[in-house]
This record gives sequence, C-alpha cells and structure tokens, in this order.
Amino acid sequence: MSNTEAHPDEVVCHEGGLPGPRSSCADGVPVEIIEAREVPLGGPRAMTVRRTLPQRQRSMIGAWCFADHYGPDDVSSTGGMDVAPHPHTGLQTVSWLFQGAIDHIDSGGNVGRVLPGQLNLMTAGHGICHSEVSTRETTVLHGVQLWLALPDAVRDTLPRRFQHYEPEPVAFEGGSALVFLGSLLGVASPVDVHSPLVGAEIRLEAAAMLKLPVDPAFEHGVLVDAGEVSLEGVSVPRGAVGYAGIGSDRLRLRNEGAEPARLVLIGGAPFGEDIVMWWNFVGRDSDEIARYRREWQEEADRFGRVEGYVGHDPEGLTRLPAPALPGVRLHPRQNRPPHVQG
Repeated sequence: MSNTEAHPDEVVCHEGGLPGPRSSCADGVPVEIIEAREVPLGGPRAMTVRRTLPQRQRSMIGAWCFADHYGPDDVSSTGGMDVAPHPHTGLQTVSWLFQGAIDHIDSGGNVGRVLPGQLNLMTAGHGICHSEVSTRETTVLHGVQLWLALPDAVRDTLPRRFQHYEPEPVAFEGGSALVFLGSLLGVASPVDVHSPLVGAEIRLEAAAMLKLPVDPAFEHGVLVDAGEVSLEGVSVPRGAVGYAGIGSDRLRLRNEGAEPARLVLIGGAPFGEDIVMWWNFVGRDSDEIARYRREWQEEADRFGRVEGYVGHDPEGLTRLPAPALPGVRLHPRQNRPPHVQG
C-alpha cells in the first residue's frame, strides 16, 4: 500500500523525548496507548485506513516506522484497492491480510498475490516502484500494511526483492500465532530482515490469557484488530496500539471478551538512527527526499518501471505523481525513548 496523502507530513525519527499519554497496570509493565488517526487513501471513493505510526506521540517501534490498519471494508461497489505504480526508498514493505486478495507487481520483475495468512515483503533499498490492486473477486478487504526502515549500512545497496512466506500456526493454551518475521514462541521466520525485530499475528480465544515471552532488548507494540484485548491489564481499543518499552521479558495479553480476539504484535531493538519520512520515501535528510522526488518525477532509473499494471479504471493514472514538497526544509520530529514516559 502506498501513502497517497496529497499533503504528507515530514517525519524525522531519532532519540529524544516528547510528552504523550501514559497508562499502566499497577503490578505489571507500563503501557502507552497510541490512538489511530483516520486517513483516506485515494480519491472520492477512497479506502479509509487507521494509522498509528508515524505520529507525534511515537514515530517508530524498533525499525517499524509505518502502520496502517484497514477493514473489514465491503469493496464490492467501490472497487477496493487500486494503487498505481509508485516509488519507495530505504525501506521494506510488509503486507499482511486477514481477508481479501491483492495483486502486486514491482520493478524488480516480481509478481505476487497477497493472500490472508501469507507474508509478502518487498525490499526497496536504493529504489523500487510497485502497484497494488485488489482482485476483482475480492468483496471484503481487511488487513495491515507495515513498513520497516532499513539501516544506513544497507539501505542503498540492497537489490529489489520480493519475498513470500506462509508461516505455520503455533498453538498455545488459549490460542495460536503466526510468526511472519523474527522469532517468537520457539519458531523463527526465514524471511530476510536487517534489524533485530519480530512480527506476528496472535489469536486469543474468549477469556484466554497469554504470558508471552519476549526479548527484553525489544520495544513492542500490540495492534488490536478484533476483540476486547488488554495488554498488562490496560485495555487497547480496536485499531490502536498498546506500546511497551524495553526491559521486560514477558508481556501479558488477555482477551477480556466473550468472542475470539486477534492482534498483530510488532517489536524490535530501538532503531538508533535518524530517518526522514515523506510520502513514500525514507531517507536521512531533506536533500535526499528532494532528490528522490525529482528522480521519480523524471522517471529515473533509480526506481525502474512496473510492467503489466492494469487498474480498475481504464481511464485512471498509470503512475502516481509525487505531491509538491513543502516550501521549507523538512524538520526533525523526535521519537520518544524506548520506554513509557509520564
């Protein structure tokens, strides 16, 4: 999924502190609630997504720098997702569906179909462009789109790549998990990442509680998709993220309701590098972002070309133009330290 906002905010993430909401379980790990904001993707019939990262309260969780949650949306009349070829730099995109199907084509020559329970990870590195179109058979679209910032040491050298992985369910008392990145619950994903991190879908049966072993060097976020979920005794609203900082070797997750619950766990070691995010670019300073935009508009070799894109609208765009840059240099937005603050 692209960030199709016409006036995207600039975001620079680095160590520092900003005030933000805080809540905690009296006898457990402190928890911070990151509320989602609604963002339309596209034109008048746009999908609306719930975005939790980035924002002023917290810009990153480990290397995770972008999180959109969408659906379940009835797209039988709107046509669903149709994102024409658009660029990325300095990141990996993580597509994870609960319902529906999306066709992916990128300038690395990769073609894939994103299906529920199957990870599709695209590595941009120096530059890539891709299209995303929900299939015509899809009537309900429901999932998450996540981005991973690439470390400076590899961000400009990695090849364009598309990886597919279907994790096997890991059962535990009261539920199951699909570990799509990193290691959790004794299993490891084979998919290549470039920072210490974890990503998993977790399902909890009604009234179930999970004491989840985690890496104490990681900060973690729990994005609730469905159900009445609490993290360390703190209720996490649907579409919001419950954040827990470094230092804990277990997190308590509970389904407080009478229906099954589902959540997405993301986490990782604090990233430790400043990054600038604007539109679909991740860079290190304002000049880089301006150069990426110029090269995309000029159809430079950095991004290559998507061959075979067919959108829902035969009169629609064949590639997304970049929005105008602001008239000033992109300024830093500080990420909070990797622990909950009052």
